[in-house]
Order: sequence, then structure tokens, then C-alpha cells
Amino acid sequence: MRVSEVMTRNPECTRPDATLQEAAGRMKSLNVGVLPVCGDNDRLAGMVTDRDVTVRATAAGSDPGTARVKDVMTPDVVYCFEDQDTGEAAKLMKERQVGRLVVLNRDKRLVGIVSLADVATGDAKTAGGTLAAAADRTNPNR
Repeated sequence: MRVSEVMTRNPECTRPDATLQEAAGRMKSLNVGVLPVCGDNDRLAGMVTDRDVTVRATAAGSDPGTARVKDVMTPDVVYCFEDQDTGEAAKLMKERQVGRLVVLNRDKRLVGIVSLADVATGDAKTAGGTLAAAADRTNPNR
């Protein structure tokens, strides 16, 4: 099964110069915990999560009305291509210990997001191993 068959298409983006308050408001309205950050020409510039806002900004005392997404986002994004097999995406999630990947087309334009739950629809056994690796990463006792 291909990633394009299970991914969420056309994800919403935020801009690097958006305030954290704007990004958090967008997350709230979309009911998501992560937003791709798109820069010039809608190229992927990074990812920002609700955890980034909390840990990198709020805990540090930053003002969410003036602090910018570019100051807390993760610039090195793990991604896959829409024409890759879901097993390859699951392997990448396991290796990098992440629960979701942004999906690019071969022109490196953002076309979707694929999560562990999406991959699980294609291969439950692979998804189980990936989930265990991602859970281990988030375990504060490891």
C-alpha cells in the first residue's frame, strides 16, 4: 500500500513569522497538535507542535503574542514521499522514533501527513513495532 492511499491530504500550514498565539489558535480550531511550517513558495521549513509551544516558549516565559513560530519550531523534519510504501514509512517512523511524518511529492512540495494510525490501516504488525519505539522515546524513565 502506498503512503498516498492512507495519508491526510492538504494539511494546514503556519508561517515561520506567525506568532505562537496564532499557531496555537490554528491548532485549536483544527483540533491538531502539530502544524507544518511553510516558508517561501510553500516549501516546508519545519514543524511546530503543541509541545514545542509549551516547552520551548511558555516554560521559558516567552510571550505567545510576540514570540514567533520560527523561534520554537523543529527545522529538521522527517519526511517520506507520497509514492513510498507504507512499510517504508513505518520503518522510518520506527528508526526516527516519531509518530507521524510529513508527506512530500517528488518536487518536495507538502502534500500530506501520515500518522502511525494511518500506517496501521495497511500493516498492523509493523505499526505495533513502530508504536513501541515511539512510546519508548516519550517515556521519561528511559
